[in-house]
Order: sequence, then structure tokens, then C-alpha cells
Amino acid sequence: MHAVFNHAIRWEWHDKNPITHVRQSAKRARIPLVLTIEETAALLDLLREPARTAVFLDVLTGLRVGELLALKWSDIDFEKLQISVTRSIVMQHLGECKTEASRKPVPLDPRLAESLYNWRLASPYPCSEDWVFASPHSNGKLPYWPGAFYRAHILPAAKKMGIEGIGWHTFRRTYATFLKANGEDVKTVQELLRHANSLVTMNLYAQAITQNKRDAQSRIVTMVLDDNRLRKAQPSEGTFPYRTITDLQISGRDFEVAQSIGVPDGI
Repeated sequence: MHAVFNHAIRWEWHDKNPITHVRQSAKRARIPLVLTIEETAALLDLLREPARTAVFLDVLTGLRVGELLALKWSDIDFEKLQISVTRSIVMQHLGECKTEASRKPVPLDPRLAESLYNWRLASPYPCSEDWVFASPHSNGKLPYWPGAFYRAHILPAAKKMGIEGIGWHTFRRTYATFLKANGEDVKTVQELLRHANSLVTMNLYAQAITQNKRDAQSRIVTMVLDDNRLRKAQPSEGTFPYRTITDLQISGRDFEVAQSIGVPDGI
């Protein structure tokens, strides 16, 4: 409200800001939820596609939900291993990301790229301009609604685990906590999360994804994927084809899709 009244003053719609004299507590109503490694593994184990890939990508990139669901396959560069975040979707209305920092490319660990590529093979909407998480209820014309997606997939799994207070922002907060716990420097964490503030404004950083940002994300992916505690989170054979392209049979829909969209190097 304070910002709204300041905006009104600038446009001479109001002469003062009444919120200035309102006492506001800075104390949080409750401590935000952050998932542990074990909880992340258990949640992934319970989720089915496409929720599993959505949460898997979100908790290891820190994308905002509007950015996550607004991704198209053309935004995923499997060769350069990065994600272009150029738009956000709110209440099924598309718009640009609100800040320059939000539009910075996001590094994509090769193991995340492989998982995304496998989802592309399985998705009924694998074309370049299709949504990565296209909703079948709109015949792929729109992505999933975040609320409906959450209620249908994430909330039931969280309740089964006995976790309360989980939301889409939990995954972004969890990613930030993993980075900090792993000893990454503040600047790298800030850039990976694409936070915009005065410090970022004064210290403009390059568009290119630096090696330290790739290494920082890869260490987190290794911590999540390679730990024995997460072995159970991998889907069992026959539930979802998480495999390398060399494992594809030279027949069936997988091969047809692979031919149509191409096979990136290194997958």
C-alpha cells in the first residue's frame, strides 16, 4: 500500500501517503517452509508426470511458478544448456518478466537437461512452440493453472508425507537454502535466483552464464541426484522412461518424436 500511495503522489492523484504513519510489524506470521534433502526425495518419489518434472526443475533452478509454467520448448537450449526466461504467466495472462534480472538466462545442468528431454519425448505436446507443461484440458493451448496443478498433484503428495504449508514458492526457497548450505557466495546465489535490488543495480553483471554459476548449480544437482538417499526417488522401470537417448528403441513413438525434435549433443 505504501508503494501505491507513493505512485499516486507522483501522478498528483494524492497529496500525502497515509501509510507512512502506520505501524507495521516486520515479524513473520510463521517461519517459511524449507524442504530437506530427504523430504525433496520423498516428494519426487510420490509425484507422477508431469508434476515430477515440474517440481524437479523448480527445486533445482528456483524458477518462480509463473516463469516455470510459461516455459515453451523453444526456451530450452539443450546445446548451450540454459533456459531463457522471457515471460511469466499469471491467471493465464502472459506478460514479460517484471525486471531485467528476472530475464537473465538460467543454467541447466546436463542431468536436468536429460530429464527435460525425456519428458519432451513423453509429452503429447513436444513441438518447439508448445508449452513445456501444457494442459491437456485446453488441448495444449495453455499451460496448467498453478493452483489446479498444485491441488491435483503437489498438495496430495505433501499431505501423504505429513508436510503442511507447502506451496510453489517453497521450491524456490528450498533451492536458495541448498545453495547457502553448500557454501556458495552471496553474489552467485543472488544471480542464480535472479533477485533485483540496489546491489544488483550497482553491480551490473554479464548476460553470459559464468562457470561458477554452472558449478554452483551442478553441485546442488549432484547433492540431490547422486546421494544414496535419493536413489528411491528415481522412477521405477516402466513408470516413466528416464533414460539416455542411446537407450531408445529404434521403433515406437519415442523414436518418432526424437526424429522430429532432434537429439541434442550430450544427451
